[in-house]
Amino acid sequence: MKKVNCAAMDAGRLLAQIRESLGTVGGSGYGKPQTLFLDGVDELDVPCQRVLLSLLSDSEQKCGNGEAAVRLISSSSGDLEKDIEAGRFRRELYFRINGVVLRLPPLRERKEDIPDLLEYLLAKHAGELKKQVPAMDGNALELLTSYNWPGNIRELENVARKIVALGDPTLALGDLRSAPATLPRSGEIPRFSPLKVAARAASRRTEKALILQALERTRWNRKRAARELQISYKSLLYKIKQIGVEGAESEEP
Repeated sequence: MKKVNCAAMDAGRLLAQIRESLGTVGGSGYGKPQTLFLDGVDELDVPCQRVLLSLLSDSEQKCGNGEAAVRLISSSSGDLEKDIEAGRFRRELYFRINGVVLRLPPLRERKEDIPDLLEYLLAKHAGELKKQVPAMDGNALELLTSYNWPGNIRELENVARKIVALGDPTLALGDLRSAPATLPRSGEIPRFSPLKVAARAASRRTEKALILQALERTRWNRKRAARELQISYKSLLYKIKQIGVEGAESEEP
């Protein structure tokens, strides 16, 4: 697949990149279709749109198997229909590329996905940087789900990369705490918090309370507390460390 970044693209560069991509099809009319991915097609100015429309019209050849010689995939972070109304996007180009459409809501409208997305992104960047995946406590997750994410998934990925690089979620999220896009006060459940997020936050608070109760009953004998909670000793040490209790890693006397 050939990816063309449409941001800050002029007509000459666009012409060269797309012709290079279409040129890989060959003149025989046989072989596999080539895939061209136009990333941020809404960023193209009118001259670039004219060039693209012309090239797409000229490229409607077929492979020997009857498939189109070029498969076109395009992405847009804006509303192309509104851009057409405002005269910023050519209507004929829109209908040329508007085949199967997948509409993905912005991250602020699907905050229940943030814990799973964050888990994936932390693991991804930990692998790239050859670091351990940092443990995220409940306060950090509540902060992330209360933020409005104007930069969408890319902003979340930048935050995940920063958490891994610093190895300290509290330090990495310092700027996020003072950002105007953070909606609720600290420790407060967002007014429009998705049910899945609210349930996870409640589960973490309940788990913390049960662990502290077991530790108090056993006079902080962690091995006995682990038996009462029916979890392994190592799991209890990990959970104690997550909730921020000092001395979590020390051994029992």
